[in-house]
Amino acid sequence: MFDLIGFINDFINLTLLAPFLLCLIIIAVSFLLIIKNSSPQKIFLVDFACYKPPESQTITKEGTVALAVECYGNILRKESVDFMRNMIQRSGLGEYTYLPEAFLKRRPNASMEDGRSESQLAIFGAVDKLLAKTRVEARDIGILVVNCGLFCVTPSLSSIVVNRYKMKEGVVSYNLSGMGCTAGLLAINLAKHLLQVHHNCYALVVSTESISQQCYTGNDPSKILINCAFRVGGAAMLLSNRPSDQYSSKYQLLHTIHTHTANSDKSYGCITMEEDAEGHLGVTVNKDLLSAAVKAIQSNIASLAPLILPVPEQVRYLLNYITRRLPIGVNIEPYIPDFKRGIDHFLAHVGGKPVLDALQNKLGFTEGHMEASRMTLYRYGNTSSSSVWYALAYVEAKRRISRGDRVWQMGFGSGFKVCSVIWRAIRSVDPRDEANANVWSDEIDKFPVDANDLRHNSPLYFSPN
Repeated sequence: MFDLIGFINDFINLTLLAPFLLCLIIIAVSFLLIIKNSSPQKIFLVDFACYKPPESQTITKEGTVALAVECYGNILRKESVDFMRNMIQRSGLGEYTYLPEAFLKRRPNASMEDGRSESQLAIFGAVDKLLAKTRVEARDIGILVVNCGLFCVTPSLSSIVVNRYKMKEGVVSYNLSGMGCTAGLLAINLAKHLLQVHHNCYALVVSTESISQQCYTGNDPSKILINCAFRVGGAAMLLSNRPSDQYSSKYQLLHTIHTHTANSDKSYGCITMEEDAEGHLGVTVNKDLLSAAVKAIQSNIASLAPLILPVPEQVRYLLNYITRRLPIGVNIEPYIPDFKRGIDHFLAHVGGKPVLDALQNKLGFTEGHMEASRMTLYRYGNTSSSSVWYALAYVEAKRRISRGDRVWQMGFGSGFKVCSVIWRAIRSVDPRDEANANVWSDEIDKFPVDANDLRHNSPLYFSPN
């Protein structure tokens, strides 16, 4: 017989329990959403592209000196010309790097339009190639970061990109200037943070430098360095946090470590843009640069090491650190971790051959690890913040990127700033695939050149950015 009273009691109890169960469900769902949103989003490098100037802009080392004499012979003293020739011969550059059109057209006083034209050629050349490779529409890109150290124009370079590619009005856009050769990797770091709050989004990062207006025309040796090693270049990178891009992308971003030592007066002032005694504008590299650079790089490496080194290497480093602070360890040399056990490819900014020599000696890398950076310096010169991407393109063209490989890019420059970025290869890169062709593809078999021809004594200097 149907128990009406019992049914009514059960219904009342269920009615009273329902709000409580609903609250539990809401709390559980909210908790899961909080966990999901608080977890860092995975960031992928879909692809990248570097700019290769036309052959009409190539210049030899002696041709660079001859061009300076032709344009500024009435200003440059013989000792300045000799110093410039000596620095170029020892710089690690090869005989076929690229100068801006304004220099080659013998325009000693380059205009703002010359600088803008140089920037646009590099930016558009790299971005056009990148969009064609990835088949991503510019209107689908939600974040844009453009960096250029010495050249600042209005409208900004980021606005020039938005206008050229008709990007959407809501694009999150940033333009970085005055941040030197570190800025390219700092831009990657900025894009990473933006991608943590903008979901299901593409980020375009563009790194370049414009040197048309930056040629130093005086006789101060500390300012002549920029004329010796800086060359034309640029790169574009497409990042994504879209889950659907995980397996089609080339790399996953693992770590970014930024070190900025401008709180030290010596570090802050070691590279400065200023006029000389005769009013000629240039970038001064002073005697404090070496100590400032060593301090910043050591600090950056100390922060990075625990993230990439295997546990045994970390233990050795810690034991050495503790022992050296005891009375018995006064004469014990600092232990340099074996970074080869934590990374597969080291790609340093090519500020100059002596810089690469010092990093190799400090970190214990082989010539194989330094090859990409040395060949980038040799073939393309110091392209400022984009140089680490030419180095990565070299490694890809050599068919050395395999799935799971870890890539360490390091940039450094004025401030003094150092930035390290660690990537993990999602898939092997086969340069024989037309989609993977890059600025090295048509000449990669010519490299490497004999490293013994590049490693000879010269004064240590860093990129004057």
